[in-house]
Amino acid sequence: MQNQFSRMELLTGEEGLKRLQQSRVAVFGVGGVGGYTVEALARSGVGTLDLIDNDKISLTNLNRQIYALHSTIGRYKVEVARERVLDINPRAQVNIYRIFYLPETAAQFDFTKYDYVVDAIDTVTGKLMLVQQAKEAKTPVISCMGAGNKMDPAAFMAADISETSVCPLAKVMRRELKKRGITSLKVVYSRETPLKPRRQEMDCKEQEYNGAQGDSRRQTPGSSAFVPAAAGLIAAGEVVRDLLQEM
Repeated sequence: MQNQFSRMELLTGEEGLKRLQQSRVAVFGVGGVGGYTVEALARSGVGTLDLIDNDKISLTNLNRQIYALHSTIGRYKVEVARERVLDINPRAQVNIYRIFYLPETAAQFDFTKYDYVVDAIDTVTGKLMLVQQAKEAKTPVISCMGAGNKMDPAAFMAADISETSVCPLAKVMRRELKKRGITSLKVVYSRETPLKPRRQEMDCKEQEYNGAQGDSRRQTPGSSAFVPAAAGLIAAGEVVRDLLQEM
């Protein structure tokens, strides 16, 4: 009998689809990259999604974020994401957390409950803590490196962090993770040299956001519609593939 996941089942088989439907995946950060990851996981049949983000949709999100519409400006991203996921798959379970993942909030999450964790947050301190927490819980994790100031979606790939090059964020993460005894981590990164933004303007909304993340000095990166989407979809593809390989 045909259903909304029939075309996916042709690739995964009945048992594979059941595995996805029984899986619980946490996506930390549902902005440009994480939003597309959530979209693809929902359309792939993942049964339970935990979405973690405390940001609201702003005007400058419209050029690249899947949940950003004029009708959703000012709303929390996780709330809009939950509505969209349930519209795609009414049987899905979507747990939302209006909170930024930071070292100060990490204890609120039990990573042993997840079958997979996606790191799509922006701050280095948060990413390091998230990876460390996932490793301690022995929960598979994929970490998304820098997507800002890039224009080539074909330059993104999944690899172990030890194999990365060019990406400044991956370099920092590689060094800091090594200090913590972590030498292996699946990441999505770009081999493209970051471009220099032509203008450095930051509206009040983004200043507030960066401040909440504990990084108010960070320059606002340029971003396109297709680069974050490519990174997010690659991350989702890796999650689905790894979940199916665990069968």
